[in-house]
Amino acid sequence: MNIDELKSVASAIVAQQKGILAADESGPTIKKRFDAIKLECTEESRRRYREILLTTEGVEPYIGGVILYDETLRQSCAEGTPFAELLTRRGIIPGIKVDGGAKPLALHAGEKITEGLDGLRDRLQEYRQLGARFAKWRGVIEINESDIPSTSAIQANAHALARYAALCQEVGIVPIVEPEVLMDGSHNIERCEAVTSQVLEIVFAELDAQRVAFEGMLLKPNMVIAGMKCAQQADVQQVAEATMRCLARYVPAAVPGIVFLSGGQSAQDATAHLNAMNQLGAHPWPVSFSYGRALQAPVLMAWKGLEQNVAEAQKTFFRRCQLNGLARLGKYDSAMEGASP
Repeated sequence: MNIDELKSVASAIVAQQKGILAADESGPTIKKRFDAIKLECTEESRRRYREILLTTEGVEPYIGGVILYDETLRQSCAEGTPFAELLTRRGIIPGIKVDGGAKPLALHAGEKITEGLDGLRDRLQEYRQLGARFAKWRGVIEINESDIPSTSAIQANAHALARYAALCQEVGIVPIVEPEVLMDGSHNIERCEAVTSQVLEIVFAELDAQRVAFEGMLLKPNMVIAGMKCAQQADVQQVAEATMRCLARYVPAAVPGIVFLSGGQSAQDATAHLNAMNQLGAHPWPVSFSYGRALQAPVLMAWKGLEQNVAEAQKTFFRRCQLNGLARLGKYDSAMEGASP
């Protein structure tokens, strides 16, 4: 493990206004996205869609890294340039989703565990040869108003995240550690803060136990937010304050960056929340984004699978990258929505 190289890659991903495009949807997930615009989900339609995102001009100041799916890492632009090579040429760091998805956790009704550790060392070595310099593993933490998550479910997911992170660092790949407390459900923001606190405390204890260097990783947490079905939704400022309070207590200052997931929030809400966090003042670590849906949903609606809409789709993608880059600096204003770049 070359800790200096890991630190350099992690810091470059979140430098200045930069964040991450999460373009790592699995086959079933991207099919749902395509179904919404009535587009058949084929290998070529998936390739073309990712090509539209990755060839959008002018996003380099705002996108430091892109998380790809296994299929996408092996694909190329129409003219033959592999996607990983294209990104590297543009100064954008290629990454790869490596987990095998969340499955039911045995004897824990309603809870999940992420699989994929078997054979991961060999897969990581191959992904590095294909150009990936960072990876992502998502631990799914179900939440309700009382008894879920159980401590044992949190510990199981934290242990898997830590073992994954150690394997990444062993082969010179920066691990993104993603313990996601889900935003579904009717729990309030206080419940989310309590659970997120417990999750982060256990995750960093497991990372330390597995000898993961905090300086050579990135954290991809959920924001502290009320469940989507909760009658009492917190405002933007409350979300920002609760999230930063939680992270400041449990995330070591050595971590080079925090890149939030959007978790089903609207594009506008995810940007506004990130902006409010950065307006709170200096933090021990850069506070940025690793958005999938919040960057892509408007792009898909603009594209609709039609070649005549590609220019508009790329314009939409550029704008969302730009707005989140501003939020990364605390300089976004909701009045910018809909305005021309």
